[in-house]
Amino acid sequence: MTVTAFAPRTEERFALARQVADAVLFEGYVLYPYRASAAKNRLRWQFGVLVPPAWGADCEEHDFQHTECLMEPKDGATLSVEVRFLHARRRTVQRALPGGDFETVPELHLDDRVLVPWDEGGEERVEVVAPVAELLGDGVTLPFRRPAREDTEPVLGAAGRTVGRLVRRCAEITGRVRLSARELDGPYRVLRLTAVVENTTPWTPPAGHAADRDAALPHSLVATHLLMALDAGSFLSMTDPPEWAKGAVAACRNLHTWPVLAGEPGRADLVLSSPIILEDHPAIAPESPGALYDATEIDEILALRTAALTDEEKREARGTDARAAAVIDLADSMPAEVLERLHGAVRGLREITGEAGGAPDGPSFSDAPSFSDAPSFSDVPSFSDFAGFPDEHGVQRPDTPWWDPASDAGFDPERDRIVVDGRSLGRGSRVELRPGLRHTDAQDLFLQGRAATVEAVLHDVDGAVHLAVTVEGDPGADIRREQGRYLYFQPDEIVPLDPVNPVDAPEDRP
Repeated sequence: MTVTAFAPRTEERFALARQVADAVLFEGYVLYPYRASAAKNRLRWQFGVLVPPAWGADCEEHDFQHTECLMEPKDGATLSVEVRFLHARRRTVQRALPGGDFETVPELHLDDRVLVPWDEGGEERVEVVAPVAELLGDGVTLPFRRPAREDTEPVLGAAGRTVGRLVRRCAEITGRVRLSARELDGPYRVLRLTAVVENTTPWTPPAGHAADRDAALPHSLVATHLLMALDAGSFLSMTDPPEWAKGAVAACRNLHTWPVLAGEPGRADLVLSSPIILEDHPAIAPESPGALYDATEIDEILALRTAALTDEEKREARGTDARAAAVIDLADSMPAEVLERLHGAVRGLREITGEAGGAPDGPSFSDAPSFSDAPSFSDVPSFSDFAGFPDEHGVQRPDTPWWDPASDAGFDPERDRIVVDGRSLGRGSRVELRPGLRHTDAQDLFLQGRAATVEAVLHDVDGAVHLAVTVEGDPGADIRREQGRYLYFQPDEIVPLDPVNPVDAPEDRP
């Protein structure tokens, strides 16, 4: 019989995994500079959005997630599943009028914030607990429903008088969770678990709004993901399975989501199936002071930028969302020692020094660098080994170290040239982009084979050479040049397109 209440031990294990799952749930919820008016916050919620079927048929988003993974349950084992998602609450702002009436306004100014219309995200959970034996065959299906509702919140001015109100409206959404399992052939008792989450909301787009994503969001399951736990038994890693299970893992179908082992390192009884690709046992870095919701930024830089916003920008951010207001308050109140802790984490030394509180094994959501794989200082060549000699690209090294301000005089990004495949490249040269050698940025892969123009040749303090480029055909290329916001590639990630020319890099230098 299927029940919908977790045992205390299961709830405890889920609570630990939710620390990472929350980072998935609120990924991109509100981006720096945390204001509703910012262009980055006008198209929201890019991950795990399950749209109504009638709208999903006409767009590239989907109305379901399909997870498959392998498990080795013990006799009498029970599977606990938690589906988590955000339910969009459309908020409008109203100003109080004489006589007790209200009118809808685009913004409402208060002393400490500026309230504006916004879509808030309310967390929803659907819980299913079923014996593994019930999952065999047709499995179990649990439909769920979240009703439409509306609520109001008064807005008080400095004197305690009502100056307006916030009206929040939620649309009805319905969905379904389907769980099933099938035993696989082989010497081991292994089951393939299938978990499907569907949006079954019978909403249809209004006439003339077939492609309006904004209209579909209140009827969608946003940032949908799964937590699944066995009370007896274990799951197999989908990213690093044992040799005997690799064929069965490869046969699993995972659509719009990816399952990884979660919870405490070293255990395999809990899985997080996420729309964001993660590695096994992801963890929140201990250096991270709080949620910043913008994983495209480094915590340290983001905290500094947020603290540097103007008072008016902070007022708008505080009025945008309660979570944005918390980020502003965090940046304004962050002690210097906490900010300094974000400036790199040498986790590899903790085993030597015996320092407590290290990050658990596994990937970290913090962008603070880890130097555990870095070479020892005795293996690093000294500056004197290279000073005064050309590098591998034909660029003359300065006679002063990088930390000396005089070293900058040895470089001119707009006039420097490098040699690639026997061709001299500099500003104005045409190249073909071949990213992916280091896999540092997945978005760069979309530029594979595109032609680009070199805008500058840059050198970092480690002696590496970078080409700043603009992509040909990019309508924003002129703006990038004006602002100096280029794309950067290393010499082994480009192929020269200009005709063969003499190797004249040394002569071109001033």
